[in-house]
Amino acid sequence: MPELVRPDGCRLHYELHGPGGATPLILLEGMGDSIAGWRRSLPRLGERHHVIAYDFRGNGRSTMPEAPVTIATFVEDTVALFVFLGAGRAHVYGMSFGGMVAQELALTHPEAVRSLVLAATRAGGGPPVPRDAGSMNVPKSRPWLALYSEGFAAAHPAHVADDLRHGARQQPNARRRQWEAMRSWRSWDRLPALRVPTLVLHGTQDRLVPSALGRQLADRIPEAELVLLEGAGHLYHSEQPEAADRAVLDFLDGVDARERAAE
Repeated sequence: MPELVRPDGCRLHYELHGPGGATPLILLEGMGDSIAGWRRSLPRLGERHHVIAYDFRGNGRSTMPEAPVTIATFVEDTVALFVFLGAGRAHVYGMSFGGMVAQELALTHPEAVRSLVLAATRAGGGPPVPRDAGSMNVPKSRPWLALYSEGFAAAHPAHVADDLRHGARQQPNARRRQWEAMRSWRSWDRLPALRVPTLVLHGTQDRLVPSALGRQLADRIPEAELVLLEGAGHLYHSEQPEAADRAVLDFLDGVDARERAAE
């Protein structure tokens, strides 16, 4: 099992997919997720890119030492993995919590980031947006339903059962500590300074992070592109993996083409 051991003893589990000589693409997962959450996208994303996927500390097979964590902690882990694997400049694709880590990475280490894909995520410290009154109409006994668009689980029970079967293991208290790191993090005031090609990707029926927050994020980042996946929920890459991957790959192809033309 490939892993990187950090100075504090944290063991970061990672996987590599796709041709080793291709442009690196690093995947940053959501809170409480794992590499398995990307399983429907890895084959397509790995066709033309050297994909690096890893479990955040506390998620999946990665450990989480008993020490305070901030968003910067996850950024430092990501940079360490870049250096360890010799990734150089990489495309960075973060979803949900991983999208927050991706923002901070681009703001503090722009030299490492070729482009950004920010999916199902939001800025830290931005103005609130109104939430649809029915958006969280989810039984308390089945909170995971909020991850999907309304009615998706009922229409696709086998699909959702497969997601639950692949659900991430978490270290004790990992979710709480990741949540606390997210709550104290701010990016809103700094986003206008970003000079990295950026795609904001969001499902229109996201019940955890309303799509209005995705629009807000795209408006805040200079020249960011916005793609809305009609009818998709928070786990857009589970509900509509082909459409999501097509949007991401088209964006990455455009970034790479512009870089080649500028050489």
